[in-house]
Amino acid sequence: MSGEDLAKAIRARVSYQPIHQRPALRLPGGARVAVWTIVNVENWSPAGAMPRAILPPPMGQPLLPDVPNWAWHEYGMRVGFWRFLETLQARKLKATFAVNGSACTVYREACAAARDAGWEFMGHGFVQQPMHKTEDQRAAIADTIKAIADFTGRKPRGWESPGLTETVETADLLAELGIQYVADWVLDEQPVPIHTRTGRLVSVPYTVEINDVVISAVQQQPSDEILRRGRDQFDRLYQDGGKAPRVMAISIHPYLTGVPHRIKYLEALYDYILGHENVVMWTGEEILDWYLAQSVG
Repeated sequence: MSGEDLAKAIRARVSYQPIHQRPALRLPGGARVAVWTIVNVENWSPAGAMPRAILPPPMGQPLLPDVPNWAWHEYGMRVGFWRFLETLQARKLKATFAVNGSACTVYREACAAARDAGWEFMGHGFVQQPMHKTEDQRAAIADTIKAIADFTGRKPRGWESPGLTETVETADLLAELGIQYVADWVLDEQPVPIHTRTGRLVSVPYTVEINDVVISAVQQQPSDEILRRGRDQFDRLYQDGGKAPRVMAISIHPYLTGVPHRIKYLEALYDYILGHENVVMWTGEEILDWYLAQSVG
């Protein structure tokens, strides 16, 4: 496929419609903002190259096994995840749990805790690698759906690709396999339909801005940046939500925001948001159901 054809194929997925020219949406009770939290749990194999690194390789030469960078992530599953669980439960909040299918076995206790807390499970690839590097996307998606269904008793309705990566056929495969919404298309503040070969697929607004991979691992901002940026993000969405409701996503990873010097800023962000009226704290599938009821009804 040529570059021009690829560009056309991607643009054809989502119709361009400015937010002020759309049919009106209404959140229940006159709410202005729907906030959802995405907790990402991933399986990083110590035998392969790490999806992300905090320490550069010695003398610029990558080495395997990469123990320090693998252990950096592993800390999140041993300690950081449980801080997330406490933080959310203390505020009676439920997260959307973006999980690699293989993590249901590797991190069974954490996945059981998320299930028992009533969190929504969302597919996040079978292992943590780009969709472009997945030899059989259909099989990887199907295996992830099956792993989550076997573990929770429910097939996932949502999908977040590892690294938000998609090939030109990913959306079609997701829809064909029963996925109803995706978080890969970070292009709006309201849900929008995604055109596929078969079935219906919706983009629920996700974020690369209030996302600790970008804030802490890529941009290497100070520990309190998730609070400062998150508060500013919420304030403007709350203001604009007086005209048309908005969706705010908070995307967190146990090995990043679950560490001691960052967790209090996440807690403070939740407390700030919860101090406002006219806000709903939902999961991804709750946002999907609201949007479908509004757009169909």
